[in-house]
Amino acid sequence: MSIPAGTGAELHAFATRLYPICRSITGNGVRETLRLIGERIPLEMQEVRSGSKVFDWEVPLEWNIDEAYVRDGDGRKVVDFGAHNLHLVSYSEPVAQQMTLADLRPNLHVHRHNPDWIPYRTSYYRRSWGFCLRGRDSDRLREGKYDVRIASSLQPGSLTYGEFVLPGRSREEVLLFTHICHPSLANDNASGMAIATWLGAWLGSQPRRYSYRIVFAPGTIGSLCWLKRNEKRLSRVRHGLVLGLLGDSAPLTYKRSRRGDAEIDRIAQYALATLDPQARSIPFEPYGYDERQLCSPGFNLPVGRLTRSVNDGYAQYHSSADDLALISHQQLEASFHACQRICEIIEADRRYINLSPWGEPRLGKRGLYGAVGGNSPAMREHAMLWLLNQSDGASSVLDIAQRSDRPFDMLSQAATELEKAGLFREVRNAASGTTEFRKVVSRAKPRKSKAKQRRKRQ
Repeated sequence: MSIPAGTGAELHAFATRLYPICRSITGNGVRETLRLIGERIPLEMQEVRSGSKVFDWEVPLEWNIDEAYVRDGDGRKVVDFGAHNLHLVSYSEPVAQQMTLADLRPNLHVHRHNPDWIPYRTSYYRRSWGFCLRGRDSDRLREGKYDVRIASSLQPGSLTYGEFVLPGRSREEVLLFTHICHPSLANDNASGMAIATWLGAWLGSQPRRYSYRIVFAPGTIGSLCWLKRNEKRLSRVRHGLVLGLLGDSAPLTYKRSRRGDAEIDRIAQYALATLDPQARSIPFEPYGYDERQLCSPGFNLPVGRLTRSVNDGYAQYHSSADDLALISHQQLEASFHACQRICEIIEADRRYINLSPWGEPRLGKRGLYGAVGGNSPAMREHAMLWLLNQSDGASSVLDIAQRSDRPFDMLSQAATELEKAGLFREVRNAASGTTEFRKVVSRAKPRKSKAKQRRKRQ
């Protein structure tokens, strides 16, 4: 696998384009974001009407915003949505009135820990309004009258999400999911969207065993809408990853699926360990991003999450300090590389049964073994011996790589050579593989000649 020079810079440049857009769970900001992504990969846009029942939820009214500000008695804008998206509580209802500072204060929000940061706040499902500002600016507000204007709309419309589907040789799918509902947060939103977009373009250039479905959707309600619309095809999801928070300086982190032992869990943990000695694996918990919905007990999909810092796990989380300076070219590129590596192993990992399981088959006569005996087998030949010994249908190439401490790519190539030589047959899964291997053993077991059987009876 090779990554073109400058990939990290390209990812950062695309994140920079996405960063200033005012996104929420519905509205034109989401559509503008998807339009930019659609310039890179062809997206199929989906609209879910306001009021649609989605399991225990309902798609809310569509929210759009033109302008919002608080103006003091001197006509000066002391809080201005036009200066930063986070100044307005997302989904604020329309307001046009004059009020005292005492009346305004309950609708002003500051960061609990840093007076120089603007917090990110939302009010999706409760009609409300509010502004967010730096604590030091809040402290400077003087008594008097303030003009408050929020030129927003809450009207019947729809929730929008986008899908990029890449067919493979199999109808079984790899699901990649990223949320697109956060305004002006670089690590928590723009990094995941940029990497998912580049990953889609890269996957489109590769031969594919699996089909891939990349979903760009608003958090929680967006993934629930996707699940509702795709209930009949969820059985096809073989592996899944939620992508987010991939541009900061924390080590690569994999959050395991609810199952804890899904194939994607083993693949992702192995891939990260080979790329970054500081990489972490953390257990599933029902808090985070859309893995909460995809792994809810009614679905229990084999989906983990790839991240760096975890949600609420870094000081700048959900604040104006999560800006473009927080994400780096190097970290974005390394995260993209990790996604590629996980997909490569997903594609190459297979289970085989050894069709000649009684002792070691003669590799030399098949051109698979060195001609001179007596020396330790070369690494490639040693890999073949491990594969022949362990391929009983239950163990995958990755299982064997972990047990043997041999490189996965070497074992995968060796397995392909053994299959071409007629010594291996690929099987679908561990259960069917074990059954097939028993049949092979039963057929292959040497039988005593009838004469020997008669002598034994005598």
